[in-house]
Amino acid sequence: MAVADAGVAWGMEGLLFNAKDGYNEGIVRGLKSGLLSTQDYANLTQCETLDDVKLHLCSTDYVSVIQNEPSPLHPSTIVARCTQKVVDDFEMVRCQASEPLATFLDFLTYGHMIDNVVLIVTGALHERDMQELLDKCHPLGMFDSIATLAVASNMQELYRLVLVDTPLAPYFSECVSSEDLDEMNVEIMRNVLYKAYLADFLRFCESLGGATASLMRAILHFEADRRAINITINSLDTELSRDDRRRLFSDFGALAPSGHLDLVACDDFDQVRAVMDNTPGVLSSIASRLSASSDQLLEKHFYQEEQKMCAAAFLEQFNYAVFYAILRMREQEIRNVTWIAECVAQDCRNRVTDGLVSVGLENL
Repeated sequence: MAVADAGVAWGMEGLLFNAKDGYNEGIVRGLKSGLLSTQDYANLTQCETLDDVKLHLCSTDYVSVIQNEPSPLHPSTIVARCTQKVVDDFEMVRCQASEPLATFLDFLTYGHMIDNVVLIVTGALHERDMQELLDKCHPLGMFDSIATLAVASNMQELYRLVLVDTPLAPYFSECVSSEDLDEMNVEIMRNVLYKAYLADFLRFCESLGGATASLMRAILHFEADRRAINITINSLDTELSRDDRRRLFSDFGALAPSGHLDLVACDDFDQVRAVMDNTPGVLSSIASRLSASSDQLLEKHFYQEEQKMCAAAFLEQFNYAVFYAILRMREQEIRNVTWIAECVAQDCRNRVTDGLVSVGLENL
């Protein structure tokens, strides 16, 4: 009887999910089938010129954005066009989404918004041209009032505009004061905002329950751990105090709380690696693959583990994690294309496979 009840509940969940979000999920699963294949990467890594790269991309889902680009090509042009394809597809899904999926998709853009605002603040501190800064912003992190930031005459005015006119206002009001907006604190500001954002996103995913909550919990806990480790490594041999370092760590993840105390005490990469090695699960697995005293491949391993989690999301039914997963998969695809294009442009084809991360179900 219990099995029958579970089957009815599963059927009702699927019926309700498909009625509201089934069309968008179908689009996302279709986009997954359009990811660059192993054979695509094999062909791209054999390219000798950027025109060859363009020619091969014209046989993929990127054809509509790359086919009319004239020569001579530049890696940044290829990357910009491919990025725009990802953004256009994301916006197509978002404009058709109803609640709570619409809010979930909005959360996926907040990280890019934080990066854009930090870029603008940094540029303002160095008196850079605001239009030039806006052109460098990631398109997924744009919002209606971002252009108003260009009229700020000082840091206090910029802070007021961010606080009042942007979707990031709750994170700024809780975590940042106008006095924090100086060159020394801008990276601290980025990490404090990310901490607040990840905690808010996790609370929202937990409120959704079901497969979405379980899948996103694992993904966001991993993201919190990755950020804690990167913050520690980047703050080694800097003036950032250990207390300030600890303040930037999220309050969840496999490292919380004892691992955070160990990270705070680290003075070099070997000690960070030892903390990872003593943390059961994914972090220990990554640590076992790292060479002593070398963090050069750490980020690549982090990306690879993230792709495994994203691929696993597609094996579950009736969940919003697939929307997160497809965006991260395609962003990794863009990073791969960027690496290939730069290696070709700089005549470093002997290194073309070094920076590539596998994307898709082949990760499982």
